[in-house]
Parts: sequence; C-alpha cells; structure tokens
Amino acid sequence: MRMISKLVIITLMISLMIVNIPQKVDASLGVSAASAVLIEQKSGRVLFEKDAHTKRRIASITKIMTAILAIESGKMNQYVKVSEKATRAEGSSVYLKPGEKIKLQDLVYGLMLRSGNDTAVAIAEYIGGSVDGFAYLMNQKAREIGMYNTHFANPHGLDDHEDHYSTAYDMAILMRYAMQNKTFQKISGTKVYRAPNPTEDWDRVWKNKNRLLTKYKYATGGKTGYTKRAKRTLVTTATKGDMNLIAVTLNDSDDWNDHISMYENGFSGFDMAEVLTKGKVDISKNKLYKGHLYIKKSIVYPVTSEEMDQFSIKYKLEKPRESLITSRKEAIVGKAEVYLAGKVVEEAPIYFEKVLKKEKKGLLDTIKQMFLTVMGVNVNG
Repeated sequence: MRMISKLVIITLMISLMIVNIPQKVDASLGVSAASAVLIEQKSGRVLFEKDAHTKRRIASITKIMTAILAIESGKMNQYVKVSEKATRAEGSSVYLKPGEKIKLQDLVYGLMLRSGNDTAVAIAEYIGGSVDGFAYLMNQKAREIGMYNTHFANPHGLDDHEDHYSTAYDMAILMRYAMQNKTFQKISGTKVYRAPNPTEDWDRVWKNKNRLLTKYKYATGGKTGYTKRAKRTLVTTATKGDMNLIAVTLNDSDDWNDHISMYENGFSGFDMAEVLTKGKVDISKNKLYKGHLYIKKSIVYPVTSEEMDQFSIKYKLEKPRESLITSRKEAIVGKAEVYLAGKVVEEAPIYFEKVLKKEKKGLLDTIKQMFLTVMGVNVNG
C-alpha cells in the first residue's frame, strides 16, 4: 500500500532474535520429477521446490488456464456450437460432433475431467473468437496473475507450437488463482459428471482422470497431462484440517506417489499459525487514533515448529490528518508487516474506524419525538 503522508513507525517485536531459519521442507525429499513445487494456498508460501523455475513443456495442465477463463467469462449456461475444427483436435477427446450445441459448462467439465482437446478448441473459439485469439487472452491473464516465465500458444497443451511452456512455480500460481473460484473448485474436485448427448439415447458420463481423488483421502482436485515431449505433468490440490496445499510436477514418471509424498511432508512439517489477529489494535497514543485502529482480517501463515516464535511485526502509521475527523467513511491509515527471518512475508492494512458523534437534541426535538411516539408514528418514517 502506497503511503502518501509521512509514516510514523511503531514496532512491536514478538521475538528479539531473528535467525536464519529454514523456509522449506527438507530439500532431501526425493521426487522423480524434473521440476516440482509444493505451496500453501492462502499465503502462497513455497514449502518445497526442485528446479521450480525452469521453463518446460506442460501438456494438458494448460487446460487449467482454459477452464478458469471459460468460467470467468460468465457464459457457463450459454450454448456453444461445436465447429468441425474442434472435433478434429488430436489426442484425448470426449468425441464432440460437428454442429452440435453444448453448454459451455459441460465443455469445461469435459475439459477438466477427461482432458478433451476437442472441448479445449470449442471453448477457445467461443470465448476468444479463435484459437489464436484465445491464446492472447491466456497470456494476458498469465501476466496479470504473475506467471512471468510462461507463454501459451494453444488451449490444450499439445506440442504443436515451440513457444508453449511454463514452470512448476508458475503453474502453482495459476492453480492458486483458479482455486479462489468456487465453480472451478467444484469442477476440479468432481469425480464423475454426466452431460447430455444430443444425438444419442444415453448421456455422456465422464470420470475424472485424476486418480488422487480416489487414491489419496486429502485430495481435492487437480489436472493431469501427458504428451510425448512433455512427458507426465500433474497439478493437484489437497486439504488437511485448515491447511490447503498445491503440488505441481513436470516430467515425472512417478507423479502420483510424488504428490502424496510432498503432501505428507507438508502436512507433517508445517502448521497454520495465526500470526496477527483481526480486530482493534492498541498501537498509538495519539488521541485521534487511540481506540479507533483495527485490522479486518487475521493473518495465518504456514510455519515449522522451529519458526513458531521467530516472527516480528511492524506497525506503520500515517501521521494523523484532519480529514479523518470530518470523514464519514473508514480509511486506511497504515499497515502491519509480518516478518519471518528478516523478510516481510505478509501485510495487512490498518483501518481507522470512524465513530460519528450523536447530535445533541434540543427541547423542541425531544417534545416532538415524545408526541409522535404517543401517536404511534414511526419517527424514522
């Protein structure tokens, strides 16, 4: 948050010692993947990584981006006319028919559960006007959410372009963003979905290819991928208690077991600690501020047992300004910075709570109110 006024810095040290402490799960955790990463969803903290920032081919985990763009279009209940080009897409398919009309919602389920390349093209043509137009939207969203080592050239991940790549870390960022959407959460975690089949007497029934949903009790969703050049790629999510994790592996011959191994290490090695509690904060002796400063949301952060008492918090406040007295709205007047190992890991705005003084009523106002009350009239209209 940008501070316009001069800052008055008030520091509360929870710990007097800041030491060099571990930031990730033991790096000796063995995974078969060429690249891997494990992050905690709420904070985005990296709990484990292996060559996580190397650009690699990503295959069908590309479809996470395709799905979230389709969902965010707001057209999930609209019908899409399937083109012949879409039905000719190579690789995995849900066997769409040229000219059939199918809900965008059903296409997204077919995309995520069965990895249909035909559904990916149909979605791209409907949302972006063309595959190239949709790729532009994909890259625009990638830049927006911080996927700086990623470039999308198609909506499905097939190896038909050389400039289609990402990193394990960037794909974790994408999944973290997508999981903030409840519709995406539901689709990603669906084990079986039934979709209408307009030219047949039976419905399409799609089972999710993500085997962790039945193999690992904490699994909540994800997306599989494979091409000859990318090899096996996998993005999954898992929840245990109040901890939500995201795992990504690229070029991994043993991805199911590696994801379980990363999750187990994450769940056992870290706990979610409430570092800063929401509510009023008594950090200023200034008459205007005193009793009127508060934080709206608690800060919860994943930590190891060794880190529990290694936090510090700095409160930074603006110099009080006269406009706060006359303003009828709450205002941001500072921020709380949470430090771990000398680095800022989280921030929360500090709000000034405006308390309006009650206007003094004169004798005539009091008599008028008593009269209206006796007459049974609601003084508020």
